Amino acid sequence: MARAIWSGALNFGLVTVPVELYSATQDHTVHFRQFQRGTADRIRYKRVNERTGEEVPYDEIVKGYDLGGDEYVIVEPEELDEVAPGRSRTIDIDAFVDLDEIDPVYFSKTYWLAPAREEFGRAYSLLIDAMGRTNRAGLARFVMRGKEHIAAVRSGDGVLVLNTLLFPEDIRDPAKEITKLPQAGQARGKEVDMAVSLIESMADEWRPEEYHDTYTQRVMQLIEDKRAGRTITPAESPPEATKVVDLFDALSRSVEGRRRGGEPAEEPAREADGGRKP
Repeated sequence: MARAIWSGALNFGLVTVPVELYSATQDHTVHFRQFQRGTADRIRYKRVNERTGEEVPYDEIVKGYDLGGDEYVIVEPEELDEVAPGRSRTIDIDAFVDLDEIDPVYFSKTYWLAPAREEFGRAYSLLIDAMGRTNRAGLARFVMRGKEHIAAVRSGDGVLVLNTLLFPEDIRDPAKEITKLPQAGQARGKEVDMAVSLIESMADEWRPEEYHDTYTQRVMQLIEDKRAGRTITPAESPPEATKVVDLFDALSRSVEGRRRGGEPAEEPAREADGGRKP
């Protein structure tokens, strides 16, 4: 049974619902220990003074903010505690926004909100039904584990969902970070039309149960094969990128393959100089 990681009250207008916060996700990554190759010796990390090479006790370590040029501002743990926001006891909804207006890039981590006691179930259900009917999310601020969060509270499948959101300053500007972005309008009109046709032909419903972490499955299979002394089969190489000159042709064959209810047609064989074989 999961344990609540935060408890308090959810407020909107004059309605107050005591709630508990639970993590909705879990890490299923395969974790490894580190060993020196050819031995059974574990690798350990130590906090070492880079000048003396001596290990430093944790209680003698302070934080330093890099100003550049080997200049630092040293900050004591107690000083950070003094400016910490404290632990809030309420999630106060300031406004309701259309859920579709929140760019997914802002979503950080997902939690569930549950009523603290059964007697609060009616008000809790009211929020689920009202926000589900309006497709709106409540925006709020709250403090958890010494950090202030902005959150979106929304209706889930029989449960209130709280998504912590990134602040605008956390989001990078792609135009400043990526130098290889193409200019708008480089694709030809017919290519866009064909791409739209392909996308529409592949339209489907969102069924998350059909998607699985195949890499983790392969890692576990690798571990099991090595434990049993079986031969390791390498994974297939990814397909090569579509050539720019063949973009429309690749789209056309993809659409035609989808219309026939199968996979895209195989690419015609080509000569070494790039021409088609007769």
